[in-house]
Amino acid sequence: MQSNDLPLAERTYRELRAAIVRCEYGPGERLRVDDISRKLEVSSSPVREALSRLSEQGFVRAVDNRGFRVAPLTIEDVKDLTRVRGLIESEALLDAIAHGDDAWEAGIVACGHSLALVEQRLVGQHVALDESWSERHRAFHMAFYAACRSPLLLELVSELFDRAERYRRFSASMRSIESRKHNEHDDLMKVVLSRNATEAAARFMDHIRGTESRVVAALQALDRQVVAKA
Repeated sequence: MQSNDLPLAERTYRELRAAIVRCEYGPGERLRVDDISRKLEVSSSPVREALSRLSEQGFVRAVDNRGFRVAPLTIEDVKDLTRVRGLIESEALLDAIAHGDDAWEAGIVACGHSLALVEQRLVGQHVALDESWSERHRAFHMAFYAACRSPLLLELVSELFDRAERYRRFSASMRSIESRKHNEHDDLMKVVLSRNATEAAARFMDHIRGTESRVVAALQALDRQVVAKA
């Protein structure tokens, strides 16, 4: 379904959520209903509904009698997020490996190829902040879990990935040196397609922890900048 075909409230929610994930609104930034309404060209009602949903999901914080603010980015939160992602995604991956068929494998290969193609076109550019790369990167990761038989697990994987994506984009924006992950992604694909479940789960955990370490470094660098300016 195209975004324009969605109900107004759902479209507003998706657009605002995507903007927060892309860090278009900074951590702790106040989210003024009137400003968002004008930007998205909608009334205040779907905006308030979207903000309430995003608050339940942890992207937004409701402040008593003072509206809403974007949830902060903290070292404690990203460490907790990494731990929970490891638990949820490992379970979903093991289930997918156990039940995936030829079509599942073909989907992984297709998404891996698509991601590699956009990386080739973006040589010399900041790949991690490119919207096309980010979309294909998400599709690549979700392809691994596609054969998981639990709709609830898949829903949790998707939501946790998006929460981590906000951290990934933030850390990427703080780096002047590009982080290239093609070889790492290629290795992940090969180990999953080999059906070595134990090794695949371990590799994915290493991959997630790698993102955590880059985020922690970025947040620590930001803290040093704040102290230096004080």
